[in-house]
Amino acid sequence: MRPSIRSALEQAAELTRNNRLVDGFALGEAAINQATDDEQPEVRQWLADHTDDFTGRDD
Repeated sequence: MRPSIRSALEQAAELTRNNRLVDGFALGEAAINQATDDEQPEVRQWLADHTDDFTGRDD
């Protein structure tokens, strides 16, 4: 996955944790849409591995 996509996903998570769900969703969606077909599996895995980043939960 390109660093720009990872950075956008990380920022989307931060926005979501800060109760800016609409902004976080828009940024995350834009990042996902920019990913190539080859990058899509890695994006999906990153999202699965970082679910707690979006909720702020550590359990």
